[in-house]
Amino acid sequence: MKNVAMVVALATIAMSGTIGPASAGGPPDANEKTYVSRDQYNVLMSQCRYADTPAARADCRARTTQRYAVGRRPAEALDCRTYSSVTVCGELALSAREQGCVRLAVAQGLTARRAEVECYAFY
Repeated sequence: MKNVAMVVALATIAMSGTIGPASAGGPPDANEKTYVSRDQYNVLMSQCRYADTPAARADCRARTTQRYAVGRRPAEALDCRTYSSVTVCGELALSAREQGCVRLAVAQGLTARRAEVECYAFY
């Protein structure tokens, strides 16, 4: 089972208002970093633990350090969302298995955003 304490902490961060509203976000090009709050950066790094394989987790952490840096304020445009007590930000790199999970969940009536988070974190 995933670390419940971390999930609760991430949900608390999300509910505290330190994460900006959901909208498109991310750097305009690969060489420019997006500045995010410390809390947002922690969510971005923490969500890497949900990736399917050790290599995918390492790739997620590398992409995060390449794309984001800690700034003074939350990035209002960063797409953060919380479902089932799991908070994630930005685009998720879903495995083929997770993409199949999303398609199935959406076909069964779950919203695509919720299915993406739940399939990434739990399957």
